[in-house]
Amino acid sequence: MTTPEHCPGFEKHKNLKSFTCKCPECGKEKEIFSDEFHKTHLCPGCKKEIDFTKCSLEASA
Repeated sequence: MTTPEHCPGFEKHKNLKSFTCKCPECGKEKEIFSDEFHKTHLCPGCKKEIDFTKCSLEASA
């Protein structure tokens, strides 16, 4: 048996992108990954649902 070079699932997630979304209601930032856009996200500040069409996305490297 050989030791794997990467953890299981690495190939599936190696191309994910990270974005920081500022809540349009309170301005609190939330980090969101590119495979999570279809999910509902609540703002960590005001607890309202984040509408991605109204928040400003700032791409991370």
